[in-house]
This record gives sequence, C-alpha cells and structure tokens, in this order.
Amino acid sequence: MKRLLRFIHKFNSPKRCFCVGACNNTQMPPAGGRVFSGIQPTGVPHLGNYLGALENWVALQDQYPSVLYSIVDMHSITQPQDPNQLRGNILDMAASLLACGIDPERAIVFQQSQVSEHAELSWILGCLTSMPRLRHLPQWKIKSKLKSEGSVGLYTYPVLQAADILLYKSTHVPVGEDQVQHLELAQDLARIFNNRYGGLFPEPNALLSSTRKVKSLRDPSAKMSKSDPQTMATITITDSPDDIALKIRRAVTDFTSEVTFDPETRPGVSNLVTIHAAMATITVEEAVYRARGLDTGAYKKLVTEAVIQRLTPIREEIERLRSDRAHLEAVLLQGNHRARELAAPVLREVRQRVGFC
Repeated sequence: MKRLLRFIHKFNSPKRCFCVGACNNTQMPPAGGRVFSGIQPTGVPHLGNYLGALENWVALQDQYPSVLYSIVDMHSITQPQDPNQLRGNILDMAASLLACGIDPERAIVFQQSQVSEHAELSWILGCLTSMPRLRHLPQWKIKSKLKSEGSVGLYTYPVLQAADILLYKSTHVPVGEDQVQHLELAQDLARIFNNRYGGLFPEPNALLSSTRKVKSLRDPSAKMSKSDPQTMATITITDSPDDIALKIRRAVTDFTSEVTFDPETRPGVSNLVTIHAAMATITVEEAVYRARGLDTGAYKKLVTEAVIQRLTPIREEIERLRSDRAHLEAVLLQGNHRARELAAPVLREVRQRVGFC
C-alpha cells in the first residue's frame, strides 16, 4: 500500500522534478530571438495602448521567430478587482488583441495566472532582490503615494515582471520609456542568478517603440489613460464614430488657428498631429503639410476621419469576437498549453540549480 501511495503521489504531483544532476532539456530561444510582453486586463485598450504597444506587437510577429503575449491578470490584482469583471476583462483583452492583428498561430497568446511557473519563479527571484532596489522603482513611488500605502503585491510586482520575462528566456521586450527601469531589474536578476547558479538566462534587450506617447485630449500634459475621470479625455478602440468625433472636437488646443507641431509650446495641437500621423501612417511633417490652410477646428475633422477609418474594422471585429466566447476561451487554452511547454523545463532547471531537486 505504501508503495502504491508513493507511486500515485509521484505522478499526480503538479511540480514533478525528475532531475538527477543538471536538466539539459531546457530550450534556448530560437535563432533571431524571443519576444515577450504583457498587458493587464483592465478593460478595452485605448488609443494610446494601440499606438504605443499593440500596433508594434503586431509588427513584431513578422520580425521574430518566437513571440509571446500574456494577459497579465496576476499583475492586475495589485489593485482591488471585482472577480466577475476581471473574468470579463480577460476575454475582452483577448478579443482586443486578436482584433488588432495578433495571430495566435504566429504568437502565443495566454493568460498569466494559468501558467503557475510564473509565481514560483517570482518567489525565487524575489529572494535574490533587495528591498532598497524595489523602493527606487518609479511605479512604487507613484502608486504608493496615491494610496498612502501600497500592498506587498504592488511592491514586489516588478519581480513578477522579471519572472514573466526570464521564464521564457526572452531576448527582447517591447517597452515604453516608463518601463525601462523595470526591464533593467530583469536584466540585473538574470545576471545575479547566472552568477550564483551558473549561466541560464539571457539578459533581455529593450525594444523601444518609435511612436510618440498619445496624450490626454483634455490635458495634453498627461498621458492618455483608461483611469482618467474625464470621459472626453480618452478614445477607446471600441468607441463609435460619433463618440470619436465628439471627443476630438472637444480636444484642448489653444488660441492659434494655424496647425504646427511644437510639443513644448503647443502640446494640445501637437497631440492631434501625433494622432493624425500615426493613424494615417504618415510622418509628422506630412500631417502638418496636409493641414495647410486649415484652422484647428477644420483640422480636427481630418484627424477624426483618420481615427475612425483605422478603428472601425477593429471595433467591428471585437464585437464579433465578444459574441463567440467559446472561441476566445479556446485561443487562451491553446496559448496556456504552449506557454507551459516552454515554461516548465526552464523552471525544472531553476529548481535543480537552486537545490530543490
């Protein structure tokens, strides 16, 4: 009976480790590298998300042989979440990624919480991270001040970000300028682990987006944000043409009617030029040229046309995908399986090197 129980326990254990000496079945990233990035399921993406990240994600599918995009729901609960809303947001984000052009045949699209190796590697890396190192990261400084005090999860989530990246031996990570310091933590932890336990993780490189940041339509000194209390400040990728037209019509500009690009002295007008150029896939100079002879009121109509033309097929595809919940769940299920196939052997190697098996 004892022998039978040991046999059952061995093969039912979710963390089996058959290591004798070093594991040598961890896959190295393919020639050309591996890209990893994640996005929180905090509702439908806005225009800034699309231009700053998702548009670039789509292009990276053609540039790298291995690409993983994760819906990082574990990160999202550092702030209070309604469970039912979170479940819906996860599927909404999956629909948004697919509608924007992410192809689950060319990229692994998965739900972070369904690959438990993320959490275990995060704990191991957390034991290699000092508290002062985390205290100096900008997100903690900003968010903890807003909340007076933050959760332990908020404090340590940059370590989980590092685990997300290193778990797949990622070589490249698309990031915005405000995330560079968090990627530097992942690079530091790769070096620390490699120095202590032997070379395992490549140090990931930043892929900085060339798109300028999209600003709030009501306050061009701030980034466009889903959490902005002013509904007129943010364009979501599911906004109707009428909503888009209204928001751009009410966008803050200034008292000069001519359209120029000068972010320092004319941030509102320059924000519209940035949006126009990006959505029409032209240069800023070309956008200003097309605005010749137009005052800012007339130019807003030109910007509106470009935004509506670009977002309408995306909005329609999101609506179609939302009506097919089973398909979205199947895409995530397949992605979760493919992600685990990459993550499990890496974590087995980590466990062996640390001394767990």
